[in-house]
Amino acid sequence: MPSVVKINVLTVPAEQREVLEKRFAARAGLVESADGFEWFELLRPLEGSDRYLVYTRWRSEEDFRAWMEGSMKAAHRGDAGGDGEQRRPAATDSEVWTFEVVQPAGPEGTAAQA
Repeated sequence: MPSVVKINVLTVPAEQREVLEKRFAARAGLVESADGFEWFELLRPLEGSDRYLVYTRWRSEEDFRAWMEGSMKAAHRGDAGGDGEQRRPAATDSEVWTFEVVQPAGPEGTAAQA
């Protein structure tokens, strides 16, 4: 069964970029222990865009959905700042793209996984 890639496209105003990156740095380890999780990357736009890409790869759609309904939902429910007040989102818009891995490749000498 091929892996599934989820890309969360976040529109982030320039003044909120640092906030977003700090929040993602603070979340380190939350997704990595999820069953079926394979990879995570936060991609920062370099020029001409205000959209960050949150790339995750999963063993299956079912594994992704289980994480969304469990750990991810619980983590976002408690999204309060240090002062106990609810933090406002760093992104002004979000959409999720879904892909199936059809042809993987890696550096020579490594095993590619589909």
